[in-house]
Amino acid sequence: MEKKEQIRLVIALVLSFIVLFGWQYITGPSAEQKAEMARKAAEAEQKTAALTQKAQDAAVAATEAAPVPEFVPTDGVPVTVDTPLYTAVFNSQGGVLEKFILKKYRETIDRDSPFVDLIGADAFSKGPLGLILTLNDKEYHTWKRGKWAFTGSDLNLDQGAGTKTLTFTGQVDGYHIERVLTFHADSYLIDESATVTNLTGTGAEGALSFTAAAKSMSAEDDRYNQTRVAYLTKDTRKELSDRDDLREEGLSAPADLKWGAIESNYFLFAVMPKAEDASLSAGMQGDIFRMAVTDKTTFMPNVAKTLRTAYFIGSTDRKMLSEMPNELSDAVNFGWFDFLAKPLLVGLNFFYGFIGNYGVAIIILTVIIKLIFWPLSQKSYASMEKMKKLQPMVAKLREKYGDDKQRLNQETMALYKTYKVNPMGGCLPMVVQIPVFFGLYKALLGAVELRHAPFIAHLPFTDLPWLADLSAKDPYYISPIIMGASMFLQQRMTPSAGDPTQQKIMLFMPLVFTFMFLQFPSGLVIYWLFNNLLSIGQQMMIARKTKASAAASND
Repeated sequence: MEKKEQIRLVIALVLSFIVLFGWQYITGPSAEQKAEMARKAAEAEQKTAALTQKAQDAAVAATEAAPVPEFVPTDGVPVTVDTPLYTAVFNSQGGVLEKFILKKYRETIDRDSPFVDLIGADAFSKGPLGLILTLNDKEYHTWKRGKWAFTGSDLNLDQGAGTKTLTFTGQVDGYHIERVLTFHADSYLIDESATVTNLTGTGAEGALSFTAAAKSMSAEDDRYNQTRVAYLTKDTRKELSDRDDLREEGLSAPADLKWGAIESNYFLFAVMPKAEDASLSAGMQGDIFRMAVTDKTTFMPNVAKTLRTAYFIGSTDRKMLSEMPNELSDAVNFGWFDFLAKPLLVGLNFFYGFIGNYGVAIIILTVIIKLIFWPLSQKSYASMEKMKKLQPMVAKLREKYGDDKQRLNQETMALYKTYKVNPMGGCLPMVVQIPVFFGLYKALLGAVELRHAPFIAHLPFTDLPWLADLSAKDPYYISPIIMGASMFLQQRMTPSAGDPTQQKIMLFMPLVFTFMFLQFPSGLVIYWLFNNLLSIGQQMMIARKTKASAAASND
């Protein structure tokens, strides 16, 4: 029975499949209909894929494009940032600087003298700390062409307050700009993040330039402290101070810029780009120094592009500069003698920490240097003393062979050889010391510490200011004249192996140096004066020792 039931079940299943598939065959679509259905399915699949890709692109764009809030321009108003180091006044129309006043530095040594303003009234229209937007080779000075808004308030950063920010927003020819400036309580550093959003729907090749503009940071006729434009790239450092060249040709760095600066011996306005391929262009317009650091970029439609830079506006404080990015410490550069000048300044400040007077510190440093080179100077002056003894013999040879220069030189050298005197013995030790002397010279010339630093504030027994500023010349030329007299005395004590004409020329040198030193900063004059006095003392000691030895020999 069970076997029959199984056979019936199999037959039923077979009949069911025949009916099912036979009905689908009879009522199903034709081959043409199947092809049409396949085509429609493929189109549907393509549309789905396209919609998916569009959604993905929209998601990516949403991550790149910052939502631009509703923009309502406001009138330009001054915005003040006050820190322990400076007071900066911005104009909200573009976020450009109106003033940058340094609280630790005054224009003159007078107590009531105004603090130094590194910008100056005439520079404001040139856009210090402004942005130049370039779109397809067309430049837009954003502080002039754009509409701007500001909704914040003045900032006050107390000592140790960290950082605070200002935000300026604007629109220029269909582009939205947001500037975020970050200020530091303990330094002259200002960081900027500038975000540019293209609202036009059309892409553009362009650039964003961060600008600097400043009045002269030094007197035009001060050849020892000239305002100049300088820059550093990964390959070179260059500077230009000639004003005619700056007006006519300017200065440029095509790429790889680390920093560009308007600077003097004591003050600095630097721009430090974050982009590795930034370039610089600089020059003068009228009496205003101008500079632009440019980042090239592409502005895509509805995409926010953020470019960053940093500024340093303040004094050439070497310790602070050493903490700045982009090797800004190299802004203070003493040329060939940089490797000597900076350690000497460290020593100068070390002594100042104990004494509290830079004039005295210069004297101490001069004494230390003299002691270091004392053995070399001893050899030099001892050789000169030996030559001094031979001068009567040299004079007789000159009388005898005066018309035969070659024979005179031969006999003179034979005389030196006989008495074991090296005519160069007095010069070589001095040559070794020359780099150190020039290193200290450069250090004292460019040290911001000496600006308005007093040595002897008033002439003795008077109220007349005298050496009240070691970075300025002696107003009464007393110290240069004393220096010239000391140099003349030293020259008289130093024997010369040359002929009488050469000796007269050498005696004329103190007059030349005196004339030069009349305009030198008094700190340099003090150094040279005391170096001469120490040299005179050393020469006198050697002369006495030589006489004593000669007397002992005679006895």
